[in-house]
Amino acid sequence: MSEAVRNATELSVEQAQSLLYREARLLDERRYEEWLELFTSDGLYWIPIHHDGGIADPSSSVSIVYDDSERRSERVFRTLHTPVLDQSPPSRTIHVVSNIEVDDEPVPNGDARVHCVQVIAEMRPGGPRQVGLGEPRTFAGRCEYHVRATDGSLLISLKKLFLLDSDRPLYNLTFIL
Repeated sequence: MSEAVRNATELSVEQAQSLLYREARLLDERRYEEWLELFTSDGLYWIPIHHDGGIADPSSSVSIVYDDSERRSERVFRTLHTPVLDQSPPSRTIHVVSNIEVDDEPVPNGDARVHCVQVIAEMRPGGPRQVGLGEPRTFAGRCEYHVRATDGSLLISLKKLFLLDSDRPLYNLTFIL
């Protein structure tokens, strides 16, 4: 982070891009423990089931994923260090991030609000007789991030991903979107 940025109201599109591109690379390289470090201690990773961008309270709606720090750590540990059948062999992914915008107004706590579009291609290697393996899948969605300037770094305090097909059956989402 540039020395000139002391709070989220000074966040540039280029700085937001750098953070989101780094997150995409870490996820694609399965460097999930480093991905955890991109979040604030109170950060949330949320994939609501509904498309309504105005959803503000996950306790009153259904979520595909709603992870605080502890749940994110559990998800990463389980994926990397336990024999998870759903990730054996592990998924290969490519995250494409585009249309990055930084809102003029910060969220009420002072964090910057960043919007983007993400397309995630995923494939788990496997043979033709293994259902769901060896066939690429694509997930598209709009993201809202809240970004906080903390101790010389830009960190994610919220990643909210609205999947285009979140109201359809989504099997085997055992990798990190």
